[in-house]
Amino acid sequence: MQTIEQAVEALKSGKTTSLKLVQDSIDTFEADKKSALPLNAFIEMYDDAASLAKAADEEISKARAEGKIDELFEKKPLLGLPFANKDNISVRGKKLTCSSKILDGYVAPYNATVINRLMAAGAIPLGRCNQDEFAMGSSTEYSSYGPTRNPINREYVSGGSSGGSTAAVAANQALFGLGTETGGSVRLPASYCGIYGLKPTYGVLSRWGVVAYGSSLDQVGILGHSPKDIALPLSVMSGVDFYDDTSADLPESESLKNLKAYSAEDFSKLKIAIPKQFLESKGLDPEVGKVFEETRAWFESKGAKIDVVDLPVLEASIASYYVIALSEAASNLSRFDGIRYGARIDNSNGYDQLYVDTRSAGFGPEVKRRIIIGNYVLSEQFSGDTYKKGMSVRARIQRDVAELFKSYDLILCPTCPTPSFKLGQKVDDPLEMYLSDLFTVFVNLARIPSISVPCGNTKGNEPMPVGIQFAGQMFSEPKILSIAQAWEEDHPGCGSPVKE
Repeated sequence: MQTIEQAVEALKSGKTTSLKLVQDSIDTFEADKKSALPLNAFIEMYDDAASLAKAADEEISKARAEGKIDELFEKKPLLGLPFANKDNISVRGKKLTCSSKILDGYVAPYNATVINRLMAAGAIPLGRCNQDEFAMGSSTEYSSYGPTRNPINREYVSGGSSGGSTAAVAANQALFGLGTETGGSVRLPASYCGIYGLKPTYGVLSRWGVVAYGSSLDQVGILGHSPKDIALPLSVMSGVDFYDDTSADLPESESLKNLKAYSAEDFSKLKIAIPKQFLESKGLDPEVGKVFEETRAWFESKGAKIDVVDLPVLEASIASYYVIALSEAASNLSRFDGIRYGARIDNSNGYDQLYVDTRSAGFGPEVKRRIIIGNYVLSEQFSGDTYKKGMSVRARIQRDVAELFKSYDLILCPTCPTPSFKLGQKVDDPLEMYLSDLFTVFVNLARIPSISVPCGNTKGNEPMPVGIQFAGQMFSEPKILSIAQAWEEDHPGCGSPVKE
């Protein structure tokens, strides 16, 4: 699959058309459905994608004839480019189910802000992608549509919860994709599938029109074949939104439109921190550790200064995260009651029974588990000891991480303790599944940006990708993307694991 930069040049020159880009994706999707082990990345393709592509082609042809093609792409930098959309981000007039039975038949009445901004830049929503139900999971096995497979090896998971969007990009079914993150749901599948995945600073991308899981943690993320494939959509979507009071501007966002790799001079001044808590983790797979050491050596060869630092509070990050996230999930999902949204099971036994019957049939086991735990944490006798303590730990993580960035430019660590695992291996072991987020959740708690970079593969008969994350201080997206671009230029094609 070509990069966004290559696709734009091909569109400008007439070597390809938007309709061809869209049709190629549709054809691949249709062919894949008939395969022995379907990828199951897209749930459906949007029925107006081809007509939007035709309109884009007419606009491009007209501008080319008038000698205004560069001017057109200045105004609409993503014109004619199709992208994959996660099934919890609203597209007006399209189904939105969060891969849950309880929202079966629900149609979004408006566009999410990120969709509006992408479409204003000319991008075309291609279809909605599979995910863990209500974004609760790390493998995209908790979906009413069945699991999404890893395009590198279809016996393995794609990661979650944004596994559908990630697999679609990794399998060359889309130029780039949108996912969402609460505790690692963009970076984790990006690591498992061998592509780039960015979790921006909290607030940089509006959450308006995105179905909530944990509101103080949720953030839209971007998946791509290269850092540039992430930088350009980010520049288009970022910024304050009237409809989201938590939204924020991204300083230096203009630099993302023409992303440059970090220079040799910049690397000589770069100071990197490696938390020893992650290096000493008992759950760290030796193969992942080996790729991490190779990545560390690359930074050292560039002249960066690296220190192993002690951040004891990180040992409490996963406990704090799950207390907060599950409490917010229990609150947010209370609206799905059989009355206001989606499916309804009404046996005429009163509202209480309608509520119980609808939620019992509509929610899957993982969502029920998290709602029950969240309500338990929020109960009167436990909220003081548990929820308030979780929030206190979160505040400490934010303070300690902010203090660290006074001395360092980057935090370097593996994205996940392990590479992708086989389908069904952890689905019945919730605790083991939750520990997949061991290295990612501190980023969401601290509200900083982080990108998972494809840095290598495991060895053996079934090699799988390994991602390493580059995390920076708040609003440092231009810097961490620039550093990732330097990696990409030294390791060309590392973010395009599936060859056509």
